Amino acid sequence: MFAQDRTQLRQLFFSAWRKFQKREPAEPLEQLIAQIILQHPEYHALLQDEEANLQRDYLPETGETNPFLHMAMHISIQEQLATQRPAGITKIHADLLKRYADPHVAEHQMMECLAEMIWQSQQAGSLPDEQAYLKCLQQRLKH
Repeated sequence: MFAQDRTQLRQLFFSAWRKFQKREPAEPLEQLIAQIILQHPEYHALLQDEEANLQRDYLPETGETNPFLHMAMHISIQEQLATQRPAGITKIHADLLKRYADPHVAEHQMMECLAEMIWQSQQAGSLPDEQAYLKCLQQRLKH
């Protein structure tokens, strides 16, 4: 899913949402995307207007959050949990669930560490450091 270019990835979100709303058959990934979108009502209007939002840039320096990146990170975390990779992720997630009770909130806690790992990887031009990611998650459990 994440090897595609930005436009293709965004089109997948728009398509999954359209199929969900029309109750059309969807692939498992599209079903997962629709479930993530349902958890984010603040993005529903945006996903109703593909023409206006397909190529829109979201600039962190102006305080904007990229909704497509945000939802893709939820999907990444759910894929990590499904594949149990990196090793230890399901235990950390279970511990976060004990603390926060809401799976969505727990994923948001994980997302900050995931974003940091991705940013560090991009800056270093290296593969993501799973051990640093797990260490960051462990720190979240201590606070």
